[in-house]
Amino acid sequence: MSEEKRSLNFIEQIIEEDLRTNYSREELQFRFPPEPNGYLHIGHASSICLNFGLGEKYNAPVNLRFDDTNPIKEEQEYVDAIKRDVEWLGFKWARECYASDYFQQLYDWAVELIKNGHAYVDSQTSAEIAEQKGTPTEPGKNSPYRDRSVEENLELFEKMKNGETAEGQHVVRAKIDMASKNMIMRDPVMYRSLHKKHHRTGNDWMIYPLYDWAHGQSDFIEHVSHSFCTLEFLPHRDLYNWFLEKVSSSEEFRPKQREFARRNLSHTIVSKRKLLHLVEKGIVSSWDDPRMPTVSALRRRGYTPASIRKFAETIGIGKRENIVDVSLLEFCIREDLNKAAPRVMAVLDPVKLVITNYPEGEEEWLDAENNPEDESAGSRKVPFSKELYIEREDFKEEANRKFFRLTLGKEVRLKNAYIIKGEDVVKDENGEIVEIHCTYDPKSRSGSGTEESMRKVKGTLHWVSAKHAIEAEVRLYDRLFTVEAPDADKEKDFTEFLNPDSLKVVTGYLEPSLKDAKVLDQFQFQRIGYFNVDKDSTAEKLVFNRTVTLRDSWGGKN
Repeated sequence: MSEEKRSLNFIEQIIEEDLRTNYSREELQFRFPPEPNGYLHIGHASSICLNFGLGEKYNAPVNLRFDDTNPIKEEQEYVDAIKRDVEWLGFKWARECYASDYFQQLYDWAVELIKNGHAYVDSQTSAEIAEQKGTPTEPGKNSPYRDRSVEENLELFEKMKNGETAEGQHVVRAKIDMASKNMIMRDPVMYRSLHKKHHRTGNDWMIYPLYDWAHGQSDFIEHVSHSFCTLEFLPHRDLYNWFLEKVSSSEEFRPKQREFARRNLSHTIVSKRKLLHLVEKGIVSSWDDPRMPTVSALRRRGYTPASIRKFAETIGIGKRENIVDVSLLEFCIREDLNKAAPRVMAVLDPVKLVITNYPEGEEEWLDAENNPEDESAGSRKVPFSKELYIEREDFKEEANRKFFRLTLGKEVRLKNAYIIKGEDVVKDENGEIVEIHCTYDPKSRSGSGTEESMRKVKGTLHWVSAKHAIEAEVRLYDRLFTVEAPDADKEKDFTEFLNPDSLKVVTGYLEPSLKDAKVLDQFQFQRIGYFNVDKDSTAEKLVFNRTVTLRDSWGGKN
């Protein structure tokens, strides 16, 4: 038992302590509360895994609640994308909820707060309100409208709701303490006027609640037991509890807010505003451009739900913010795809290899295993002929002893095929090699059982038969930024750190078994990396994305 306790993260420890003291398991309920103003990113994925993971651990319901209180930025497109991402990650929500479902209840509670002297309508500008807030060492000053009569406050609030006052003319503030050490408690704004159409409520409301007023009360309405949020909301916890005290009785079950630290990903930004800037300026093609950190972009690039959940589990939950190296995420997808992705052969920078002593016009179909990590994956046939493509970097006319690939006068094995020996090259007028001529040992075919097939050579090359090869567009994705923290330098725009080589597009030559590959199908291009079929593919033209290279850089660094 003690061994199990030591493995709990601090959030699980909070829940376990609550279960030992004043909570029952039946009272446990969690929520994931995204704002529908953009696509979910890798940081949201960690929060999804936390909240839904707790639901699975404690067999407790988890609501998917959209905090849709800002009609200026919110769209149905984002709602649909968020639902798609949560489902893709493998989670099911108990109820689909919206803060906008509670607009009437929130309004009624605000009326009660005004009647009880706990809220008022302020007619100052936002700049004036900010100036009167004071500083962490100096108390704020009361608004000149703080002592408006209840009747006047209710009349103005009703007019705000009906759109009879101008946008920005008034706000509703909680009446708490302008001298509080916690500046969040210095009469925070609860409502602002926005004459904007809401994606769900239309023009029914001309006022919208701010996050602090809507969030905790939504938790209360839904009987959420534990409301987990990121560390920047720690100062808001006092206000969360203050509002709950004002709308509930002491006997009613109240949610508990607790905070955890963000895990920032290196060479990445997760600010929705900055991600939207990348999309709107055409720096990336869309929210699901495979260089983006959004869940939809990771899916398109070839990341799996299992790899993202493993990543979230590995980085864990902490109380201090830190930067996680993106290579850890790459490690997680490599580990997953290594077990599941079929091995195929593809050449991305081809040079022709001619086997001079191979019979003219002849071809063979050789056996190739699909995945050495999975015995049940079986094998396939790959065509072999006189003219092949190999990678240009796999040949050197002259090489030192440490070069174990093809060179003149030395032997290498062609994967699943024969041992060949470099004999000569053909060059164009610029001195570029256009053909490599070699000979092969016809008795050395892999798996034939002959003495020659058992002969050891130091290098093994992948290849494709030139006349059977499929041409495909291959998109080689890399990190979008050249530095670890692209938005850390406040003196520079984050776009100054964009990686000019984050995308290279080449024509690849693939073995013919890939001709029927479907969108999102995943493969390991042997000796190159992991790739998947992009949604831009058509029957006439396949398009592949590089998910990740083969090199395990994270494991090497650590």
